Amino acid sequence: MELTLHTFLIVCPLVFLAGLIDAIGGGGGLISLPAYLIAGLPPHTAVATNKLSSPFGTALATFRFARSRLINIYLAIPSVIAAIIGSSIGAHISMMIPEKIMTYVLIVILPVSAFLVLNKKLFNDEGAEEVTLDRRTYLTATISAFVIGCYDGFYGPGTGTFLIIAFTIFAKLNIKTANAQAKVINLTTNITALIVFLLNGQILIPLGLAAAACNMLGGYIGAGLVMKNGTKIVKPSILLVLLLLALKVIGIY
Repeated sequence: MELTLHTFLIVCPLVFLAGLIDAIGGGGGLISLPAYLIAGLPPHTAVATNKLSSPFGTALATFRFARSRLINIYLAIPSVIAAIIGSSIGAHISMMIPEKIMTYVLIVILPVSAFLVLNKKLFNDEGAEEVTLDRRTYLTATISAFVIGCYDGFYGPGTGTFLIIAFTIFAKLNIKTANAQAKVINLTTNITALIVFLLNGQILIPLGLAAAACNMLGGYIGAGLVMKNGTKIVKPSILLVLLLLALKVIGIY
């Protein structure tokens, strides 16, 4: 696919918005992937190029959690191994699906992911801050990393949220601790899928790098903003981008 200025003008502002939204209230992936689809990228290329812009913000967040000693290394090790396997499988499955079918799959998954990410009732913040390394915790981490890793390699948006839900509900961790563990897994799945897509030539590198810079800038500004009721812009922004994508699919936009 030939890149044009029009492509960058659509993708970069929306991925900047994705970084901003993600820093404020999460769900940025529900904006960044549709941005590539709205710009006219084929589904496989859109998913793959989105993987190039995703790991940077996740890596910064992971470093922050690691520096604060919120990541349990003993729990992270089996999670990372499972995440690598799951994400690699998901990415390979993604490339095996024909473009037309992949388009329909993404259109179905997007609203479902949006519902789960925006439904804050699914979050449980009554868990413990300390990680208890028992069988349930290890099983939760490993199974979640593999299953959600498959999803992230195949598609992606909402991965961090789904991991947090798994850790808070099944491992009984509070959101801060669950988020720290989830970031390690999410970073692993992003990088694994990125490598698979790079090896198969699916990524538009110039566009992905430009989008990565915009995403990081949006995340930096979003994290530093002191916004009154700032979280109120998250849901409308995500719904607006999903509406634009729907219009694009049916040929109106």
